[in-house]
Amino acid sequence: MDPEFGIEIRWDTPLLEGYPWVHVPNRSARPGLGRFFGLYNPGLWKMVRTGGFDAVVIYTGYMYASFWITALAARSRKIPVIISSDSTSLHQREGSRWKSVIKPYVLGWVYRFIDVLMAASQPVKDLAMKLGKRESDIVIIRSGVNKDDWLERLTKFDRQAVRNSWGLKADDLVVFYCAKLQAWKRPLDLVRAFAKANVPDAYLVMAGDGPQREEVESEVAKLGIRDRVRILGFVNDSQLPGAYKAADLFVLPSEYDPCPLVVPEAMFTGLPVLLSDAVLGRLDMIIPGETGYTYRCGDEAALSEHLRQSLQDRAVLQHLKEGVAKRMERWTSEELTNCWVSAVER
Repeated sequence: MDPEFGIEIRWDTPLLEGYPWVHVPNRSARPGLGRFFGLYNPGLWKMVRTGGFDAVVIYTGYMYASFWITALAARSRKIPVIISSDSTSLHQREGSRWKSVIKPYVLGWVYRFIDVLMAASQPVKDLAMKLGKRESDIVIIRSGVNKDDWLERLTKFDRQAVRNSWGLKADDLVVFYCAKLQAWKRPLDLVRAFAKANVPDAYLVMAGDGPQREEVESEVAKLGIRDRVRILGFVNDSQLPGAYKAADLFVLPSEYDPCPLVVPEAMFTGLPVLLSDAVLGRLDMIIPGETGYTYRCGDEAALSEHLRQSLQDRAVLQHLKEGVAKRMERWTSEELTNCWVSAVER
């Protein structure tokens, strides 16, 4: 049960196939994310200490008991510890004020405690160095998306067949949003900006569900654009590439989103991106006028103008698509793998 989607979901892409793996049971009395002892896997202690490992890579985040079981077990055997992070700022999305006060000290200590940091973008590296992590112990792993795998998944979908399922024609213009419908993703900004832009033959397709769905639907009706908006609800992982492939332009208006994978997914698909300037970890992917545009988060007028600028002249849209294709040529799966391996080797 995903509390933010508000529905029960089952991930439909197998993540445990193609390589050997071991299940270490979670012994928490109240299993779940969002609580320190919600992820408590004591078997990790013996596994790490007796496994003869050369390195340990942890992806859980430091706010869980299992992180510290693993890290301390590795440290007791002098095994290097590598972690991944997408933290681009000390801003708290939510939570108590005291958490904001202590976060710089805790995060800085964690970064100095581990051996190598895999940073999801340059801003992540900048923050880590500001908190005391040595530059030589940071490796940037840019996209987090296997490009070759993504392109292979795209081939399974027919662009027009997907559009037909939405009731759209081949020459319609499609603006795509892929995120939960919740306040900090700011979907209402996009709905209002799209209505204001009022580009002929343009449609807004929103993949996602969440606590703001009723509010988004109400705003769509209020603005009189119900016939030009498609709210798909939750779209499972296996079907997402088809939705990207059927679109022309991607928009992410979030006020908090450190290094979202949807941006490289969109750009690997060939979509220009309109990006809120609060999405710090992906700003370097956007070259204004070449691969998309950035705008001040919450500025609906600016977003509306960028929508109009990108869509009303199809030559401009084509120029942006060509810019995206050129920009993403050097973002390869080989580079992703090499960066990951270099972090372990370091």
